Amino acid sequence: MSAEPGQTPVVVTRAEASDGPLSSELRSLGLPVLLWPAVSVEMAETGPLEAALARIGSFDWIVFASRHAVAAVTELMTTPPARAHIAAVGQATAQVLRQRGWRVDLLPSEANAAALVDAFASRGSSEGARILFPASSRALPTIAAGLSQLGAEVVQVEAYRTESAATLDVESCRSWIAREVIGAVTFASPSAVEELAHALGKEDFDRLLSHAAAVAIGPTTARVLAERGHVPAVAESATLRGLALTTFRLLQARQVLAHGEV
Repeated sequence: MSAEPGQTPVVVTRAEASDGPLSSELRSLGLPVLLWPAVSVEMAETGPLEAALARIGSFDWIVFASRHAVAAVTELMTTPPARAHIAAVGQATAQVLRQRGWRVDLLPSEANAAALVDAFASRGSSEGARILFPASSRALPTIAAGLSQLGAEVVQVEAYRTESAATLDVESCRSWIAREVIGAVTFASPSAVEELAHALGKEDFDRLLSHAAAVAIGPTTARVLAERGHVPAVAESATLRGLALTTFRLLQARQVLAHGEV
């Protein structure tokens, strides 16, 4: 959890190792990293998902809202479905699908659930469609409710569980917060916001984000931060690379202002 002396550290709240994708992106930009894993992702009990995939021929679409959902489905079903079309939220999710040999038939221009629902509405192909939605245990209702309102039959199945991370060293986090040297805190999911706020408590969470910039991967995560009274920067693209680049540029801009440079 240490950072290089004399440099402004960036907090990574997603569950990853020290050489994980976001940490590696930040370090490649010269930013030291503090790993504060606020959430952990676990595989759900596979029975319901297996049962849904056994009936895959009855579905018109599969909607993937995260790479974790892709991993859960492709672990059980290595061959892409012959009939069902594939929709993905975000370039990162689409990239994982393509890497595993799955086509992507629908990818909204913005990486959020509302944009996906709008994309289905624009196609006019939702009425009467059966849609399989392998989701997180904490999936927000936007996708299932939005597609249902368009006339689709949505079968939502828990594909993975998002839990609080037992490995978060809260006392060490509070020590860093007290020093007021953290430059930014990155959030790659709404659950990371919720779990970090719960682990730290409102006072320390608010103190952290009163001096460190909050950077959200997309509008859904940003909205959860705003509901807690913190206006974040939003990544230029809803990818870990975009999250890292936005964090880097934000800290650069702050440094320029601090030194009175033009």
